[in-house]
Amino acid sequence: MRVIGLMSGTSYDAIDAAAAELRLVGDTLVLRPLGTVSESYDDGLRAALAAALPPGAVTLGDVCRLDTRIGQAFAAAAVRADRELCGGRGDLVASHGQTVYHWVEGGAVHGTLQLGQPAWIAEATGLPVVADFRPRDVAAGGQGAPLVSLVDLLWLRGRPGTPVALNLGGIANLTAPDGTAYDTGPGCALIDAAARGFSGGRLPYDAEGRLAAAGRVDGTLLARLLAEPYYALPAPKTTGKEVFHPGYLRDALAGVGRLTAEDVIATLTALTARTVADAVRAVGATDVLASGGGTRNPVLMRGLADLLPGVAVRRSDALGLPADAKEAYAFAVLGFLTAHGLPGTAPASTGARHPSVLGSLTPGNGGLRLPPPVGGGGPRRLVVEG
Repeated sequence: MRVIGLMSGTSYDAIDAAAAELRLVGDTLVLRPLGTVSESYDDGLRAALAAALPPGAVTLGDVCRLDTRIGQAFAAAAVRADRELCGGRGDLVASHGQTVYHWVEGGAVHGTLQLGQPAWIAEATGLPVVADFRPRDVAAGGQGAPLVSLVDLLWLRGRPGTPVALNLGGIANLTAPDGTAYDTGPGCALIDAAARGFSGGRLPYDAEGRLAAAGRVDGTLLARLLAEPYYALPAPKTTGKEVFHPGYLRDALAGVGRLTAEDVIATLTALTARTVADAVRAVGATDVLASGGGTRNPVLMRGLADLLPGVAVRRSDALGLPADAKEAYAFAVLGFLTAHGLPGTAPASTGARHPSVLGSLTPGNGGLRLPPPVGGGGPRRLVVEG
């Protein structure tokens, strides 16, 4: 089955599309990568999305317009991926959508909202679409995140030592072989917020860590940031830009004294490295396989390696999954599992009461034709070909 996975993370800068040919061989799910494409959000949509995210105030009209425009943007990415990567012969689209709110109170997740109406994708491609993956895990008592943890567990299984999969997106998360999986805190979210704020919106992020490299870590600000109660919560736990947003950063900077943009960004980069390293040490990792936009920041990656002596820190490309599109490939896998009636969650990772078949299905032009369900509880491991 050729599946196109669509993903836009908490940095909301672009839609990544990854196409994979997937097949089950006994208890092994074999993934052959077909390639990736990326489509940036246009400036107007990105601005509207940024204004709508917490703590921004929105109307139902705003939500409707965003749901439609994000769905259309995802549809354009899917059409391109089907044409360029699958030769127009794709079988299924798996769309994560764009997370706009994760409702967390008292350490429990009560709801989650991803926008990007899948009907636009089905209409544009003619293919069936699996979308809205997270709510079923939440309904089963889970955190709804990190939702790629099952894919990570399949991918890590059988590897020597204690390898962990790390995603350095807007929010950072990890998965360990014993099923431990959670959001460690901000990945690039606060770094990006500072880059945008100090540049008046001219810089969406700290390209190649140049600003952080030119600054010095401020101990007072770092200590204030590390006092955030989230870091002390037990796993499983999840967070997002409902907590780590520009207003959070402004509050942290209040009363610290005058700092340069470079010093603030150097300190925020150190915060991410420190909180991630603490989480990696807590699970006894021997190897870190990192993905996400943060892997393109050499200052962050070097800081993480310095804090983890004796632990190999490398990009997920080393094991066949491109760091820039690993989560898009993961959602292609989750879509494949759903289409075959197989669970897409690991309760040990999300805290759910039981595994669940994820998502909602929008039929394609050919009506609703699914492959026969697969018995036996699904795959035990994931192998990447090539």
